[in-house]
Amino acid sequence: MALDRGLIDWVAEALAADGSVTHRRMMGGATLYLDGIIFAIVGGDGSLWFKSDAESDAAYDAADCARFTHERGDGTVASMNYRRAPEDCYDDGEALRNWALLGVAAGRRARVKRKKKNV
Repeated sequence: MALDRGLIDWVAEALAADGSVTHRRMMGGATLYLDGIIFAIVGGDGSLWFKSDAESDAAYDAADCARFTHERGDGTVASMNYRRAPEDCYDDGEALRNWALLGVAAGRRARVKRKKKNV
């Protein structure tokens, strides 16, 4: 499936006052960053997923936003700390901005994984 560049542009427009949105292609979709902070995934199917954590989960639960899951090679299902964007994000720029900023906040709180140095 093709990457939904229109959705990426929509997110960038909604967050223009907050910083610069960039993206990197990933497995048919893209990861989205606001000034270098990862905050969302755009799926190859045009779905939008915001980064979440223990602090933001209650808001996503209240809006009935599903967790991001994927099937591993061994057939087990794994989840990641991303939640599906509420439907109003696709046509309401202010709602999109509010939810995206929850994802940005979770991205800022996330522990950065550092590569181990070979000694």
